[in-house]
Amino acid sequence: MPDQLRDDPTITVVGGGFGGLAAAAYLADAGGDVELLERHDRVGGHAGVIERDGFRFDAGPSWYLMPDVFERFFGHFDRVPEDYYELERLDPQYRVFWKDGDRVTVRPNRENVHDVFDSYEPGAGDALATYLDRAERNYELAMDRVVYEGRDRVRDYLDADLLPLVPRYRLFGTMDDYVSRYVAHPKLKQLLEYTLVFLGGSPYNTPALYSIMSHVDLNMNVFYPEGGIAGVVDALADLARERGATIETGVEVQSIDGSAGEFELGTEAETRRTDLVVSNANPAYVERELLDPSDRDHDPSYWNERTYAPSAYMLYLGVEGDVDPLAHHSLVLPTDWSDHFEAIFEDPRWPDDPAYYLSVASKTDDSVAPDGHSAVVALVPIAPGLDDGSDVRERYRETVLADLAEHTGVDLRGRIVSETTACVSDFAERYGDPEGTALGLAHTLFQTGPLRPGHRAGVDGLYYVGSFTAPGIGMPMCLISGEHAAAALRDDYPEALHGRETATAD
Repeated sequence: MPDQLRDDPTITVVGGGFGGLAAAAYLADAGGDVELLERHDRVGGHAGVIERDGFRFDAGPSWYLMPDVFERFFGHFDRVPEDYYELERLDPQYRVFWKDGDRVTVRPNRENVHDVFDSYEPGAGDALATYLDRAERNYELAMDRVVYEGRDRVRDYLDADLLPLVPRYRLFGTMDDYVSRYVAHPKLKQLLEYTLVFLGGSPYNTPALYSIMSHVDLNMNVFYPEGGIAGVVDALADLARERGATIETGVEVQSIDGSAGEFELGTEAETRRTDLVVSNANPAYVERELLDPSDRDHDPSYWNERTYAPSAYMLYLGVEGDVDPLAHHSLVLPTDWSDHFEAIFEDPRWPDDPAYYLSVASKTDDSVAPDGHSAVVALVPIAPGLDDGSDVRERYRETVLADLAEHTGVDLRGRIVSETTACVSDFAERYGDPEGTALGLAHTLFQTGPLRPGHRAGVDGLYYVGSFTAPGIGMPMCLISGEHAAAALRDDYPEALHGRETATAD
């Protein structure tokens, strides 16, 4: 590392997703001269918004989970989420439609879920209670002693504080094996495993330590933020600006050259100088497209060999009339979903009998659709890298709409007045996602914790933030990633924060 940065050093954050916005807020709050450059017309990254024909859709994530992480994040700035947006606890949280005609409604209380489990398997309600109590304890240990601590290097795990985790060795087996110790009914297993899709994994390749997601789902519940996820993005941007960061949209960084104290960022209009860089663009894209080959941390084959989270086939539909009995969040599941996961991770292909998710935000928020209409988003997880030409998309559109009509009784055909789609090639082109993954690196055992890319790049003064880094996928994890990336920069270059004179005096 150089002995010193330029006078009045600057920090540039490349990309305005959740991780980039969080990092910008932390660094500006610490006294850094921070600018954030976003290639698109609005910040948010994958958490974008589609506004068309009087409808508004969250383009990416739509589940507001782990409210404690959001409270902790805003608390670092003496704020609470309610300073920026209100939260509504969803009831029902979601509804599940199985393709054999069965369905359940999950409400935000343990008694409801206990009764649901007992109705499928004698004693399963009590087994669930034990499972959730352990998931809660594991969540507290994992968050307090691992995730919040930022243990993204193997040596960070040689710590006595982690001894309480040792007896939990079973959590490094697969989720499916672990869940089978508590319940046997396949539908109950699905209710405890479906959240793995949020992490970009399957029950068969994701370690059981992510059973903590059942605590997030069934103990902490599901919320809807005012304005949808776009409202949360606006809050993060407002907070970063309040702390002193500047945000410029419509500026695409096309190259990153140099190192700490002498970075040059190439854009279409000019070359910008900066001292330090935090990239919310994923490291695979940065290495392949933005860095000189001599500055890359990995051979190209490294990124080809990663296990990527699913891509998605998405329909954003403005629909005349209501869509009962769909809830705000609904899942449509085959009774045996192993073939769908096989089509994602083992034998990549378009699934013949898909499991999919439906969001109908207009059930909760009247502002997202005109009167007498519904805003419906359908998301089918699919393998990254699939061919998604127009013919394939059109055929699959008919598959999904027919499947929806058959298995939920909601026929949207003939009622669609606005339609937008997104798929593999869109994620690859818009965000530079390898193979068009919609989420990042899957949370397999060998891509978890210290085995994910770290926040420090091989180039001095370059840092990574976002879902490809630890702690991983999801809006809450990206907020924490922003905290950790900012801390790494602060530890390496304290003179970039609070000004050189203050840093020297300390």
